[in-house]
Amino acid sequence: MEVVHERCAGIDISKADAKVCIRVQGRGRRRTGQVVRTWGATTAQILALRDCLEQERVTLVVMEATGDYWKPFYYLFEDAGFETVLANPRRVRAIPGRKSDVSDAAWLADLGAHGLVVASMVPPQPIRELRDLTRTRTAITRERAREYQRLEKLLEDAGIKLSTVASSLTLVSVRQMLEAMIAGQRDPRVLADLARGQLRTKRAALNEALLGRFTEHHAFLARLHLDLIDRHTAAIEELTARIEVVIEPFRDFHTLICTIPGVSTLVADVIVAETGADMSRFPTAQHLASWAGTAPGSNESAGKVKSTKVRPGSPHLKGALGIAAKGAVKSKGTFLSAKYHRIARRRGAARALVALERTLLTTIWHMGTTGEVYTDLRADYHHRRDPNRTKRHAIAQLQALGYTVTLQEAS
Repeated sequence: MEVVHERCAGIDISKADAKVCIRVQGRGRRRTGQVVRTWGATTAQILALRDCLEQERVTLVVMEATGDYWKPFYYLFEDAGFETVLANPRRVRAIPGRKSDVSDAAWLADLGAHGLVVASMVPPQPIRELRDLTRTRTAITRERAREYQRLEKLLEDAGIKLSTVASSLTLVSVRQMLEAMIAGQRDPRVLADLARGQLRTKRAALNEALLGRFTEHHAFLARLHLDLIDRHTAAIEELTARIEVVIEPFRDFHTLICTIPGVSTLVADVIVAETGADMSRFPTAQHLASWAGTAPGSNESAGKVKSTKVRPGSPHLKGALGIAAKGAVKSKGTFLSAKYHRIARRRGAARALVALERTLLTTIWHMGTTGEVYTDLRADYHHRRDPNRTKRHAIAQLQALGYTVTLQEAS
C-alpha cells in the first residue's frame, strides 16, 4: 500500500496523559521505525510534545476524538508546522483482543501514514465559542425544566393539583399563586382570584385544585425551587445576550434560515453553531444530511441489506432539527407540513419527522450555498407537479368504496 506520509505520529489520549507513536517509513533495506513515548496532558507537556514532533519533521498527527480530552492537544497543534487530523473512533477501531493504549497509538500512526484516516470537522474559533454558548444554554434550559418537574412533584405531595387546571407551571398567574402560598395564604378562593387571562374562566376548578395540605415544609422547598428557576432564567437570558454578540459575523446566514417554517431564532442559533454557517464544507446537500445523521445508513453484506437505520450524528443539531420539524408540521398550508402528513400515512410519524429533518437540512444547504430566501412550494405542490397521478389516486379511492366514476371536464 502506498505511503502518503513518511513521518507520521499517532496519539492515543486519556485524561492524564497521552501515548504518542512516531512512525518513520523505511527506505530500501531500512526497516520502518516506531517509537512510542508517554507525554503528560498539561499545557507545558503538550507544547514540549509539539516541539518534539516538529524536530522529528512529522508531517501528519492523528488523534482520536476521546471525550473532550483531545481539545488541548488539537488547539495547541493548530498553528504547528504539521497537519493535525481528528479521527472518529468508529472509523479507526483497532483489532479486538489486541488493543492497548500503545497499540492504539501505533495503529493511528499506521493509518495516517497510508492516508486511511477521514478527518472530523473541527470548526474555527468563533464557531467553537458559539457552540459552547448554545450548548450551555440548552443544558441550563433542560435543568430549568427539571426544576419545574420537581416543583410539580412537590405540589402533588401537598395535594395541590394546580398542574391539572393550568396548562403550565410557567404561567404568571401560577407564579403569583405559588408566591402567595409561600407567604402563608391558604384560602383557595383568594388564591384562585389571582388568575389572569383565560385562566380566570377556570376559577371554579382552581378552587378545588388549590385545596390541599400545603405546609411550611412545602413552602420552604417551593421557595428553593422557584429561586433555582429564577437563577436558571437569568443565566439563560445572559447567555442569549452573549450569543447575539458572538453570532453577529454569521447574522446574514442566521436571518436567511429563519425564513424557513419551524426554524425559530433559538433553533437557528444552534444550526449556525453546529454547522458553522459554511456550506462549502459539504460538497452536496446529501453530504450534510449524512454528516448530521438524518440520511439512511448503508449496511449490505452478501447481497442482503441488513439495516438502513440513520447513522449517529450531532445530538445538539438533531435536537434542534427535531424542534424545527415539529414546528414545521404545525404550519398551515406549507409544503413541509404536507410532506410530513404524506409520509406519515405510509411510514409512520417517527420516520416522517426524520425525513422532514433531512428536507430542512437540504433546504438550508441550498440557501446557504446560493443565498436565496426561502420560497414555500405550498401544500398542493405534488398535486400541481403531477395532476394525472392525483386524478388516478382519487379515482382509485372512490372505486375502492364501490363507486363508478365518470369524469367530465369543467367548463
